[in-house]
Order: sequence, then C-alpha cells, then structure tokens
Amino acid sequence: MSGEPLVLQRPAAMRFRTKQEFVYKTLRDAIMRCELVPQQRLVIEDLARELQVSASPVREALQLLQSEGLVTNVPHAGATVSPIARESITEVFELMEGLEIVATRTTAQRMTAKDTAGFEEIVTAMDEALRGGRYEEWADLNSRFHLTISRLSAMPMLHEMTERVLAHWDRLRRYYFDGVLIHRVEQAQDEHRSLLAAMRARDLATLEQIVKQHNRGALLAYAEYLKGRSD
Repeated sequence: MSGEPLVLQRPAAMRFRTKQEFVYKTLRDAIMRCELVPQQRLVIEDLARELQVSASPVREALQLLQSEGLVTNVPHAGATVSPIARESITEVFELMEGLEIVATRTTAQRMTAKDTAGFEEIVTAMDEALRGGRYEEWADLNSRFHLTISRLSAMPMLHEMTERVLAHWDRLRRYYFDGVLIHRVEQAQDEHRSLLAAMRARDLATLEQIVKQHNRGALLAYAEYLKGRSD
C-alpha cells in the first residue's frame, strides 16, 4: 500500500470520543466493505497521513482489529488485512442459524400487523431490486430484513450479536459477490418470502426448517465455490 494513493471513506457523521476510536471505526468499515481487501498491507504512516492523525491512534486501532481477527501482524512485514478463512465462513452461517432460530421464533410470536406490513415492505423492495439487477441494494435490504427480525425479538444481546455476524457476512458477500452471491440471490429471495410466510402464520416448526435451509444453503454455496477454486 505504501506509495499508492489511499482514499478511505469516513464513517457517517458522528462524534468520536478519541482519535483512536475514529481510526478504528474507519478502518473496520473499510475492511468490512472490502475497500481494504484481504492480505492488503496496512502501513501505519500511510494510514496516519490519509486520516490526518498521528501514528499512535493508528497503531492502537490496528491492535484492536487484530484482537477481532480482522488484521494480522506479519513478522518483519507489518500489519495486513486478514484473509477470509474457510473456518470463518462456516462460523458466520452456523452462528447466524442459531441466532435466527431463536429470533424468528420469538418475533413470530410477538409481531403485530404493523410489523408484518413492515416486513412485507422490505421483501417487496428486495423483489424490485432483484428484478432491476440492483444487487447492492438487495444486499443492503437483506441485512435490514434480518436485523428487523432480531430487533423485534426484543433481545438486545441477540440483536447486537446479529449485527456483528451480519457485518462479517457483508464482507463475505462483497468479496465473493461474482462467485457466490449473484448465483444464489434468487433462491435466497424465495427463502425470505417463505420465512415471512411462516412468521406470519406463527408456524414455528416450519420456520426453524426454513432458517436452517437458508443458512445451510448459503454455506454450501460458499463451500462449493471454494472447492472449485482449489481443484
């Protein structure tokens, strides 16, 4: 990265308590958006210059990101963006399955007519984005759909965990967009419609089956793609 122009998007307007918090948020968002790609070098001097801070908050932010597994410190080479390990892909979908089995069951039992209308609005917008080939819009709406499920469960810890897992999914889908997501998006959308129908009917047994199908189907798509690349 040293010697190359570096331009990072700044977080949406918000106040940060410290420069280290600002740097951490900026770099984490850039990694999750694949603006900083796996195995890209993270040169402290370049990052400090781009973010207009000293080296210290950059170094502290990189240490935090390393503790999250998003940055790897390579001896004699410095920090790099961590690669996306196959194990981490499995972890994302297994965690999401467990979280959503609980979230969908609870939300289905709590949801009101207004909540149902909100879900239908999101799914309709996803259908329209899909028909128009606007896959980035569809993916953003996908995150909104799943986060709405977790939010309506009225379980703050579960919602927070879902936010973190979906952030990692967002990194996966951006990095493997052409290889995986674009080929699975129609099936995924069918599953979203089935999820909504089962929640509306409060059919908890069917709901659990669809959650498992949704997450295991996605995991299988990534596994098959990666296997094809290694053959």
